[in-house]
Amino acid sequence: MPIPEDVTGDEIDKDVRQELLSLPKTLAEDVAKNLVMVAKLLDEEPERAYGYSRVALRLASRVAAVREAAGFAAYAVGKYSEALAEFRAARRMTGSVELWPVMADCERGLGRPEKALAMAGEPEVQKLDRAGQVEMRLVAAGARRDMGQADAAVVTLQSPELASSAVHPWTARLRYAYADALLEVGREDDARDWFARALEADQGGTTDASDRLAELDGVEFTDALDESEADEAEGDEAGDDGAQGEEGAAQG
Repeated sequence: MPIPEDVTGDEIDKDVRQELLSLPKTLAEDVAKNLVMVAKLLDEEPERAYGYSRVALRLASRVAAVREAAGFAAYAVGKYSEALAEFRAARRMTGSVELWPVMADCERGLGRPEKALAMAGEPEVQKLDRAGQVEMRLVAAGARRDMGQADAAVVTLQSPELASSAVHPWTARLRYAYADALLEVGREDDARDWFARALEADQGGTTDASDRLAELDGVEFTDALDESEADEAEGDEAGDDGAQGEEGAAQG
């Protein structure tokens, strides 16, 4: 797959660059460029990111960072079995538990929420940092909902991290998940409050909390572009009607 000229490979994280030192220089550069493309495209164009990840995987399948990148790319396009295999490979290579929550979420994606829930109770969770434990809690709550246990999902999300007024990168998503779970069990007023709290913490726009709030408040948004297109269409129709009227008058 083509690599843009402005991508040099130097953009990769220093830890990943360190891993690539085990490869011949030219090969390491090619792998690095493909990994940069995966990172650049993962959120907006996951299918293309997946393509670049497969190239990197063919070039350097014994590098943990490559297996991890391939896992996230597969995860982004819904290839959960493939993603899980790559994450497991990366974990075997590094011994790290960092990928445990996303591995559990892959189990959910494969229709095995009970397996994801079991993983939430494994000793590996205690080795995760705070952000990782929050991610694991989100996955566990999702698994509860998958199993039709909405009330249990609400309880699962209740935690010191949820109660804290401090804002962390995961705060908006945690509050949003809690609001959504509350809504599912019929606690609409509480859900509205937590969607508002999620919006306050969502500095990067990672959730649609504002839309959910508007929906609860009965507010409807109209796309300005759609309105202008509709006005233009009405104008065209009026013009056509006028022309037809003139034509009819001339014939008369």
